[in-house]
Amino acid sequence: MLPSRRTYVILLVGLAVAMAASNWVGVESGLVLTLIFDAIVLILGLIDGRLTIPHKVIAKRLPVGKLSIGRDNPIQLEFQTNRPAQLIVCDQIPLDWGILPRQPILHLTLTAPEVITYQVHPQRRGKFAWGNIQVRQLGNWGLMWLDWRVPAAEQVAVYPDLIGLRHLTIKLTLENSGSLKRSRRLGIGTEFAELRDYRSGDDPRMIDWKATARKTANQVPAVRVLEPEQEQTLIILLDRGRLMTAYVQGLTRFDWGLNATLALALAGTHRGDQVGVGVFDQKIHTWIAPQRSQTHLNHLIETLTPIQPALVEPDYVGTVSHLIQQQSRRALIVLITDLVDATASRELLVALGSLTPRYLPFCVMLRDPYIDRQSSSTIADLKEAYQQAIALDMINQRQLALARLKQKGVLVLDAPANQISNQLVERYLQLKTQNLL
Repeated sequence: MLPSRRTYVILLVGLAVAMAASNWVGVESGLVLTLIFDAIVLILGLIDGRLTIPHKVIAKRLPVGKLSIGRDNPIQLEFQTNRPAQLIVCDQIPLDWGILPRQPILHLTLTAPEVITYQVHPQRRGKFAWGNIQVRQLGNWGLMWLDWRVPAAEQVAVYPDLIGLRHLTIKLTLENSGSLKRSRRLGIGTEFAELRDYRSGDDPRMIDWKATARKTANQVPAVRVLEPEQEQTLIILLDRGRLMTAYVQGLTRFDWGLNATLALALAGTHRGDQVGVGVFDQKIHTWIAPQRSQTHLNHLIETLTPIQPALVEPDYVGTVSHLIQQQSRRALIVLITDLVDATASRELLVALGSLTPRYLPFCVMLRDPYIDRQSSSTIADLKEAYQQAIALDMINQRQLALARLKQKGVLVLDAPANQISNQLVERYLQLKTQNLL
């Protein structure tokens, strides 16, 4: 049990009154009165705490499930009470998640059984030990806190951005259904999907005159609806080298790249492509052969989640050479990495240049928004001038490297790390629509 603020206030008021009264009854008598008063207050506090024990709130944490890195994940605490209760609750979240807010301390006033939701924002992947729930309940008289610990320790797993994958799944499903999707596919693609009546704005070149001649119900021409070719191959190469260890917007570049890898794999699966993934540094660290199945994405998530970036230089040439030996069929090769100097860009240029024209290489760069802000910020002193000069030099080297890649026929996407997933998926869908593969 712990005394409440009200108890301390009463004790201080009693002490002040006793000190004032000691001028009339004497110091010794005032001291005795103070001790008697304090004893009465503490006894009442103990009684208040004892009377609260039969009405202790029953607290538990609902199953946490899989958490997503870099997202606000809802956590639910359930409370059962048979009378109004004032609580202070501390749920002991893992301390080794990296950069975290303070432990969640909830101040609650319950009048009935209730489920309380708060958010956690993990910034590291892996398995972590979640602690117990510390609960304090104020007595009915407000004199004493009843303090106890609810056993709720468990192991929780933090995965890549599963919440973003769920949102993307809904988006792709909506795009794949309905007349809106059919109207977009008209005349775009190589595989026949269906015949339908001609509508205003349709390409006259897609009219099927033989099918129109066979129609008897009406005289509206029939048009062919095409869709992008399926069963193509998409290979994603994810760099886990030195530059991917840097933090951008609270997460490592590798985490942003891993989120983008899974988002692109999900889009490829939805579009009927076979998707393979390779994670590399000085060599191929993990290789998952191209597959197309409903369970393939789950396999990718479980396999890639434990992987962490390493402080080593990536070998682009060796990685691409190994890939060519593994993949003989034409494929879209998406390499997710970042660059800061001319030396690394030359190695990347040689590696991706060797893929054309047999494959379709696509280089994805994870840009740091902080560098962009520094390059255009207002200069206030000499230090900021130096910082801006460095930022501008890094941007110039980056633009030069990107220009050389484009000259070699390499597709390029350079986007802020925290926006890369959405932009990469949109670019992939455009490539599928344009039948560039």
